[in-house]
Amino acid sequence: MADRNRPAFVVLGGGPAGLAGAYKLSQRGWTNVTLLERGSQVGGNAGSFVIEGIPVDFGSHRLHPVCPPAVMADIRALLGNDLLDRPRHGRIRLRGRWVHFPLKPFDLIQHVHPAFIAGVLADAIRKPFTGASGEPSFASILERGLGRTICRDFYFPYAQKIWGLSPTALDPEQAKRRVGSGSLGKMVKRVMSALPGMPKRPGAGRFFYPRKGYGQISDALHHAAESAGGAVHLNTTVTGVIAEGGRVRGVEATIAGETRVLPADYVLSTIPVTLLARLVRTDGPAVPQAATQRLQQRSMVLVYLTLDAEQFTEFDAHYFPETAIRISRLSEPKNYSLTTAPGRTVLCAELPCAQDDAEWSMPDEALGALVASDLVRAGLGPLPPVRHVQTRRLPHAYPLYTKGYREALDVLDHWIGDIDGLITFGRQGLFAHDNTHHTMAMAYALVDSLGTDGSFDHAAWARARKSFESHVVED
Repeated sequence: MADRNRPAFVVLGGGPAGLAGAYKLSQRGWTNVTLLERGSQVGGNAGSFVIEGIPVDFGSHRLHPVCPPAVMADIRALLGNDLLDRPRHGRIRLRGRWVHFPLKPFDLIQHVHPAFIAGVLADAIRKPFTGASGEPSFASILERGLGRTICRDFYFPYAQKIWGLSPTALDPEQAKRRVGSGSLGKMVKRVMSALPGMPKRPGAGRFFYPRKGYGQISDALHHAAESAGGAVHLNTTVTGVIAEGGRVRGVEATIAGETRVLPADYVLSTIPVTLLARLVRTDGPAVPQAATQRLQQRSMVLVYLTLDAEQFTEFDAHYFPETAIRISRLSEPKNYSLTTAPGRTVLCAELPCAQDDAEWSMPDEALGALVASDLVRAGLGPLPPVRHVQTRRLPHAYPLYTKGYREALDVLDHWIGDIDGLITFGRQGLFAHDNTHHTMAMAYALVDSLGTDGSFDHAAWARARKSFESHVVED
């Protein structure tokens, strides 16, 4: 390093992970911390914007009560009374009937289709006599744990919709990271915990949400990082990460129209790991192109309908596993933030797709008609008058855990890890299906791995990385 007492940190990406990293670095007294963000605002996929006075998000987002205490303490301190405590109140459509989500025992008895209950019971009876067969996959792991009925009525069609692949083509890791209750016993225990007097997880059935939209968390981290001495540059294009002699030396970027090279002792990257690899300029081994090409992302179109109505439904989110309905989830932001906007509300429909699918390039009005048709088909129509439609497109919505993805990721991860001072973390950086609280915890662990002299404890970071493998997405 040029100066062991004053190392230069460059953070790539202004989502919650990158912002949390910049904030904690600056808070701990490091004076040379710069964050570079390509967009015009911070937050990334966890950001917010406003439609006709209503804060909306890039899909449905919640801060879950299982958030690590240190992360929650900082968010509470930064947001104060703007952090709302809200009840979970969603619905899932199963066999043409609406069931409350999170699941509730009495609601299940009242509303679920009798054939569904009969199928689940039959699966439970058969389970002790059913062995594993064939090559392990998302499908085989879940069907072994949950039974055929739950998988084929919900998880399998939903997986096909979200990831665009057959459940048999998905790696078993997908089941571990995306399904909190991977067995009938765990699922029953979680459902029964809703009954009075039963043991509950802390905060079960509730979530936290910022009054000004989910992006308020990122905005608060942005301001806190700058107040602590860090620098944040928006509308910035990174064109190269420079590495020489086995260690990182700097970052080339276009800032305010000027191409500059920022010296760096550490480059902490939260951008997609495959993009990072393509940006690295090194005199060492070349980037493993084959591994980079094997790691794929699922994209998503978000369709926002502004309606002439005070409220569309009382529910915060609707989930649609049926393949006959194209959208995967619908949220109503006013029901999250309690925003006062008389006579109008906004719906956000999530439409997973590939970038070569027709939906990715559809005009806004056609996408609005697609969503309206889906809602009618689901029994939620006809809609109130639609004032207007607008869309947002997310190129990197979900990492695709295809079979064999882990080998490709490990090759790429080891190549990056051999460049001293170059560290990848966060949802995109670690190719992980993680929540905001997970990614912020990654940032905290990374900063904790730095010594007061600017040295990096690789063993501590390796232990932290290992702990991240236990993360399970909260939905």
